[in-house]
Amino acid sequence: MRFVLAILLTALLGYILGLFLPWWAIAVAAFIVALVWQQRPGKAFLSGFLAIFLLWGALALVADIRNDHILGNRMSELIAGSKMPTVLVAASALIGGLVAGMGALSASVLRPAPKKAA
Repeated sequence: MRFVLAILLTALLGYILGLFLPWWAIAVAAFIVALVWQQRPGKAFLSGFLAIFLLWGALALVADIRNDHILGNRMSELIAGSKMPTVLVAASALIGGLVAGMGALSASVLRPAPKKAA
């Protein structure tokens, strides 16, 4: 349950910060959530990664669908040489997920590991 809450809070905070701050604010959002919600480093990375991967993937997909894939087709043709707008959506989501995952991992490494009950 804590894992799912960390994903939801990271996505929500990442979206809100993304409205007012530069793109790298997602790392700050993931860092803050991972600092508040104590998790092991692997789970912290995964929760930050999944939250922003899904958020940026959804936002990029909605933006691409709204303009009938015009920009996605042109950019993918310019970069890759063929029309594949979904690859650009996946690449955006992957980059965002990695940045947020590293932010969450950094916060979880700064905190001491949670102690197991005996």
